Amino acid sequence: MDKGNRLGDYLRARRALVTPEQAGIPAGQGRRVTGLRREEVAMLAGISVDYYMRLERGRDKTPSAQVLGALAGVLHLDDVEHQYLLDLAAPPRRTPPRRRVERVPTRLHHLLATVGVPAFVEGRAYDVLASNPLARALSPRLRPGENRLRSLMLDPEEREFHADWPAATAEFVAAFRRSIGEDAADARVVELVGELSLASVRFRTLWARHDVRRLEGGTATVRHPVVGTLRLHREKLPVDGLLLVLYYPDEHGDSAEKFRALASLAASDLDRRSAVSGAS
Repeated sequence: MDKGNRLGDYLRARRALVTPEQAGIPAGQGRRVTGLRREEVAMLAGISVDYYMRLERGRDKTPSAQVLGALAGVLHLDDVEHQYLLDLAAPPRRTPPRRRVERVPTRLHHLLATVGVPAFVEGRAYDVLASNPLARALSPRLRPGENRLRSLMLDPEEREFHADWPAATAEFVAAFRRSIGEDAADARVVELVGELSLASVRFRTLWARHDVRRLEGGTATVRHPVVGTLRLHREKLPVDGLLLVLYYPDEHGDSAEKFRALASLAASDLDRRSAVSGAS
């Protein structure tokens, strides 16, 4: 999580992922690097090798937008990755941001209580801050106090829950890196990255790639231990610096029927808890 040379770290990681064939140059014999050499990146970007080496080593942290655009093309960066590269080279803020305490607005608690689908609120580091009974019926890892990235990487039940766990982990880690942005040195982020780096080989491998992605709406297939496989749509709505996440099935089909069974399961659990609470 060293902020000192994040630009250089990103350039090194990305050039390691581009093959000579992808760059349109001969690989040759006895190649020692898995991706492109520094001199190859410099040549393809139209800059000197010395200047490119200064960028990677953190000796020049203010390249022009034109240079960054050329590097983005050589490294096959998409629009999100290109913007991330530009952000890394932007002048640092004069005053560091205050660490924000993430609080869920009262109106979101009311919304969670009334919406008829699994819904929860997460912070920038994927901490679950609030959730409704349907979300917890979908997955107990969606209760407040859990961290979605930690659960995904370390909880064996989460590996079984996701029909395509490798794709889910790659997507989440890339979105996490983009989400934290300039707050890479935030104590919460450092703590989480340190924990996962020590405990998960999968996380270390993905983190070293420096992938960045938006984690937006989409469709997820999950395997619920009671109702079976569910194909659910996902919406992620920004609210006051937090994200409201909702899952719902198509109106008709097998998943919709199973979703109704999930709702009954959540209602039964809520009734049981209410009865226990009333008895005490």
